[in-house]
Amino acid sequence: MPRSREQTALLKRLGESVQRERLKAGLTQEKLAGSVGLYPRSLQKIEAGEINVPVTTLDRIRSVLGCKWGNLLDKP
Repeated sequence: MPRSREQTALLKRLGESVQRERLKAGLTQEKLAGSVGLYPRSLQKIEAGEINVPVTTLDRIRSVLGCKWGNLLDKP
């Protein structure tokens, strides 16, 4: 099923938040991806808002970045 505009916007905002927090932590995409068990291309797609991310993956990302859920879910 195709994504709605709202879903697409949510994934984009989430990806931007992941990227912002990754940069604040001083990590490359490759380093973060390796730390959470993802391929770098998968992390690239997450940051671009291209894929839906399981909550368990988001929790691993959040944990490695050392940020709160609100940092990933709030608008930048």
